[in-house]
Formats: sequence, structure tokens, C-alpha cells
Amino acid sequence: MSLSNILLLLAGFVLLVGGGEALVRGAASLARTMGMSALVVGLTVVSFATSSPELAVSAGAALSGSPGLAVGNVVGSNIANILLVLGVSALVVPLAVTSQVVRTDIPVMIGLAALALVLALDGTISTVDGVLLIALLAGYLVVTVLRSRRGWTDEAPPRGDTRPTRWFRTTRARSVLTDIILVAVGVALLVTGAQLLVRGATQIATTFGVSDLVIGLTVVAVGTSLPELATSIIAVRRGERDLAVGNIVGSNIFNIGAVLGITAVIAPGGIGVDPAAVHFDLPLMVAVTLALLPVAFTGQIIKRWEGALFVALYVAYVAFVLLAATDHEALEPFSATMLWFVLPVTAVWLVALAAYELGLRRGRRQV
Repeated sequence: MSLSNILLLLAGFVLLVGGGEALVRGAASLARTMGMSALVVGLTVVSFATSSPELAVSAGAALSGSPGLAVGNVVGSNIANILLVLGVSALVVPLAVTSQVVRTDIPVMIGLAALALVLALDGTISTVDGVLLIALLAGYLVVTVLRSRRGWTDEAPPRGDTRPTRWFRTTRARSVLTDIILVAVGVALLVTGAQLLVRGATQIATTFGVSDLVIGLTVVAVGTSLPELATSIIAVRRGERDLAVGNIVGSNIFNIGAVLGITAVIAPGGIGVDPAAVHFDLPLMVAVTLALLPVAFTGQIIKRWEGALFVALYVAYVAFVLLAATDHEALEPFSATMLWFVLPVTAVWLVALAAYELGLRRGRRQV
């Protein structure tokens, strides 16, 4: 591994973060002028902006002949968004999950994740599959926008409330020209950073004999999730906890619908899916999205200890991927521990929490 490859990787990360920041600022300011709530902005504008690195990386990887990196980037980013980004954000401040997100958007995220797994079972996400994913995403966006136009979401303030701290409204928006320039600069930085990141990651993978799928699931996935992490942490520190949750849920929806969909359409013959991704990583992505639903039901709060659990599970996942890639002797006992102890205990605990919360709600209704 040469110094130039490391510099390419670092430069790609820096440009991705800078581009994502510029894009988020410009896009969010434009959305403010429309009087949209923080939740709707997070589910649409900000999530699309923070998913732009994934789109640039996956499209570039597929066109350059690295389909494993394209798929691994999306799957790894979705896993990192929930376990790492939401986990770290909840450690900073417990996250509120509105009933609207629980009722509609989290189930949409789960449904798209399951569909991606089904489409990949034949080893390819074809052009037709990509068109289907894009169409489903377009339908979701139309419903979300129409829902926001009918009125504020569950937790929204009354019409005419222009408080700038709690809700994404502002009495003095920046000029539209400045916002458009920020968006354009952000896109340019993202595209350039993605190209550098793909080149550096591919060369490093070749040097170490590691598959591009593993690189996409780990290094590139975390790198392209940095905009989501920065956005969510900034949001929770400013009291916009709805924006943090909406950003992650919306980003995961965009990653599957737009990133996988568009990449499958523009790549010749669609995207080839590694058998390892079909047998392990894609099912794990579905399981992780399912795990968010009972956590969100527990008082509609993602608590600090739940955030710590998410981060610990992500560390264990990365450890497993690296051990499997290097065929380390610790892989077998580590896998046995995860399969027969950690994962079952975690699943039972989450189900018990959900059942307890549902029992409390039924008791309140009867009273």
C-alpha cells in the first residue's frame, strides 16, 4: 500500500464531508423558505443530500467495474446509519421518534430493504429492478410531499408559527442564489471526492488481496456515512431530534431506492451482487432495519443505552467482516458467540421491550 493510495483515500473523505456540508446547508435553506417541518426536511431534502456521496461512489464503482464496492457501499452505509450514526446520536441526546415515522417511514424503509434482498437473490440487481426501485422511491416522495402540504406532521406547530429554533422555518432566509451556489459546490466536491475514494479504496483492496465488497462494507461505507453522522449530531445538539431520526430513515430509503436503483439503471447489465452479500450482509441489513422498529416503539424514544447497544453491535459487525475477510483463526469462536448468544439475547430483549410498551398502551386505553 503506497502513500499515494492513503492520500487519495483521505482526500476523498475530506471532499465528501465538505461537499455534504455545503449541499446540506444550501438544500436545507431552500427548504426553509417553503415552511417545511424539520421531520419532512430530514426525510426528503437533507436525506437526499447526505445520500449523494453513496450515489456518487456506487455509480462510479459500478461504471469502473467494481460492483462489489457499489453494493457493499449501500448495504454497509445503511447498517452504519442505524447502528453507528443513530447509536452515537442517541449517546449524545436521547432521540425522539414521532408517531408518523413509526407508522409510515420506518415500515417503508423495512419494505425497501426486504425488496432489495429479494431482488438480489438471483445474483444481479438488473436494470428492470433498478427502475422498480426508482419508481417506488418516487411514489414515496410524492406521498410525503402531499402529506406535508395537507398540514404539519403530528408534532408540528400551528400554521403561522415562525419559530426558527424548533422548526425549519426562518424569517430571514439566505438568498436563493447563495443557496444554489452552495448546492452546486457541494455536488462538485461530492463527485470529485467519490472518484478519489473509489480509486484509493480499490487500489488498497488490490494490494491487500481484500475484496472490494469488504472495502465497501467498511471503509467506504463509514466514509460516505460521515455526512449523516455530522448532520445528526449537529441536529441533536441544536434540539432538532426529529431531524436526526428523519435524516437517517430518509437516507436509508434513498440509498436503496435512488442509489441502488440509479446505479442498476446506468451500469451495463445491472449490478452483480456477491454471494457473500446475498447470504449475510443483505439479510443483516434487513435485520438491522427491523431492530429499529421495536426500539422506536419503546416510548418513542431511542435511549442512551439503546444507542450504546447499537454502537456495540456495529463494532461486532465490522469485526466479523474483517475476520471473515482475512480468514482469521478467531473467526469461528467469534461467529459462534455472536450467533448463539449475543444476537438471540438482543432479539429477545428488543421483542420484550416492544411487548411491554404495547401492554402499557393497551392498559392506558382501557383506563
